[in-house]
Amino acid sequence: MSLAARVAIVTGAGGGLGREHARFLARKGARVVVNDLGHDLADKVAGEIRGAGGEAIAIAASVTDEVAIGTMVEQTLAKWGRVDILVNNAGILRDKSFAKMTLADFRLVVDVHLMGAVICTKAVWDAMRAQRHGRVIMTTSSSGLYGNFGQANYGAAKMGMLGLMNVLEKEGAPKNVRVNVLAPAAETRLIGTIRGMKVNPDDQDPMRHPKLVTPAVLLMCAEDAPNGKVIHAGNGRFSCSAIFTNDDITFKNPDLSYEDLLAKKDQLLDMSKAKEGSLRMRRAPGTAPQ
Repeated sequence: MSLAARVAIVTGAGGGLGREHARFLARKGARVVVNDLGHDLADKVAGEIRGAGGEAIAIAASVTDEVAIGTMVEQTLAKWGRVDILVNNAGILRDKSFAKMTLADFRLVVDVHLMGAVICTKAVWDAMRAQRHGRVIMTTSSSGLYGNFGQANYGAAKMGMLGLMNVLEKEGAPKNVRVNVLAPAAETRLIGTIRGMKVNPDDQDPMRHPKLVTPAVLLMCAEDAPNGKVIHAGNGRFSCSAIFTNDDITFKNPDLSYEDLLAKKDQLLDMSKAKEGSLRMRRAPGTAPQ
């Protein structure tokens, strides 16, 4: 695999998953913009890439700042003339049970994860469509896909990534802009912000290292990259998730009652024969919508 002549932006790349994504993309030949909140972390990673013979620049900017992100993309286009890859990796945690969580903490997490991904993707979207090549990676979490106690804000933001991806993979496809979602599992500094959790870089389980997630990112950046997929990666294990829907229960009675539906409750909730995709997607063209 070669990413020579490709240009990548990785947000939250000052450490953890973002750092490994940036370094691996550079090893494959990509020119990399290392983005993080502070100059120190971003400069260090960009320096590591250049020290290994790659090309990288560091740009400090918050993913929630439309002006700063717009400027970052303008600087990238001015320097290298294109943007081929965007890895929306930046994130924070503000964990509490929903009963104790403030609305300010809910908004903050949604702003960083979901709106941050929207702002960054919007900033590169026109350039990718114009050059007829783009690869956008969103970062979701099992907390969004399946839920996790104390992470209502994080889970809502991460599940929002799927809704965003489901639309953008369709809108981007005609221009060869492909959008996928990564669900990573690794020990990072973000995990260390959770109460009671400690991450010791000197005593880390090698199978929990962030670098074991990055192969999935490279897969999403390839010329034959998938489109509209959710890929889990971590601990040396990889898998996909998808939305499944069971068959309709159809009533042709205009006086349909609650009792009519109640009589079919078991059939309605039975997912044993469900199939991937919505019923609308699975129906032949010209048939009635769901």
